Amino acid sequence: MSECPLYEVPDDPPELRFDPFLRTALQMPPARIRLLYGEGDCWLVTRYDDVRFVTSDPRFSRDIVGRPTPRMTRHLIPLDRAVSFVDPPDHARVRAVVAPAFSRAGVERVRPWVESVVDGLVDDMLAAGPPADLVRYVTSPFPLEVVGEVLGAPPEDRPRLRDWADALFTRAADDAGLERAQQIKTAARAYFRRLAARRRRRPADDLMTRMVEAVDAGRLDEEELLALATLIGLNGWHAVRNNVSNMVYLLLTRDELRERLLSAPELLPQAVEELLRWIPHKNGVGQPRIATEDVEVGGALIRRGEVVQVSYVAACRDPGRFSDPDTIDVDRQGPPHLAFGHGPHHCVAPLLARMEAEVLLSTLLNRLPGLRLAVPREEVSWQQQVLIRGPVGLPVSW
Repeated sequence: MSECPLYEVPDDPPELRFDPFLRTALQMPPARIRLLYGEGDCWLVTRYDDVRFVTSDPRFSRDIVGRPTPRMTRHLIPLDRAVSFVDPPDHARVRAVVAPAFSRAGVERVRPWVESVVDGLVDDMLAAGPPADLVRYVTSPFPLEVVGEVLGAPPEDRPRLRDWADALFTRAADDAGLERAQQIKTAARAYFRRLAARRRRRPADDLMTRMVEAVDAGRLDEEELLALATLIGLNGWHAVRNNVSNMVYLLLTRDELRERLLSAPELLPQAVEELLRWIPHKNGVGQPRIATEDVEVGGALIRRGEVVQVSYVAACRDPGRFSDPDTIDVDRQGPPHLAFGHGPHHCVAPLLARMEAEVLLSTLLNRLPGLRLAVPREEVSWQQQVLIRGPVGLPVSW
């Protein structure tokens, strides 16, 4: 990779196969690559220890909005004031407002309700009869109900969050796509501004009320609230919808995995961790940062002002840290995966996402032990031009 190769994001990533470009990059120290869009080239960091180093070292900044960086996509459509692009200490201040809702205690408090949501959705699918699309009946509406309830979006508004997320997290291929994305951002901001005003007049036990209280107390400003609400509301559906759909797909196509969990249900939490590690959910090379001074990473000298892409997906397949990394091993011992990121910018709600996956898989295994694909696996369609990979649908019988 010494010749600065070009990396192109797959438009139609096949099933859940690991990106061969990243596989090659894992065999190398940090190296320079070119991306299709933006200006210049950048560094690609893939190995587990190097990724942890870059993502936790304050000399690498996520404040990239407005800078002419190399990009994987034609258009960069960041959410204004999004916490994803804010460095500490402001980053920690913003996250602290929502952290209690996503703490272990906060997540366990809503677990019984989440279980009832999944049961109700499975009931609806059973009533419809086989074959049925598991994505349509269960894995798509499930995280939408959860994030809507946690955030405080009324049930009748939640389909809008889904539609907005679907559009924003699909790569804009042309100017028309960019214009649509900008319109959606404007609509989402206006919606969350109205929801915040409603909660200011009539508080409730939800995250929007907590964020409004933080604005009124001076711990958050209005623009930060709008960005945070949009990020949680949209990504809270999109990422979980795809990740749990991928997990179910693996249960439906790997008999040994399904049989193991049916016979030893106590292994489910660690199975979820292993699936999070194994599934190459992100479609692309990673998340960009800019070096604020010269830093040596894995034997490579990265100069001040240079852009660094880190790949959590690749780090989770690093053979230097995970024995036989391409195998799904629910008994795996070793370092924690990086599917939720690392350092200050790790996912804001990993405990909630874990709990959602555990509840969903446990319910399906307990209630539908004979669940199976109703079509050959080759006929399962996969989403195209997406940032997070997942099946379009999962036709199933039982």
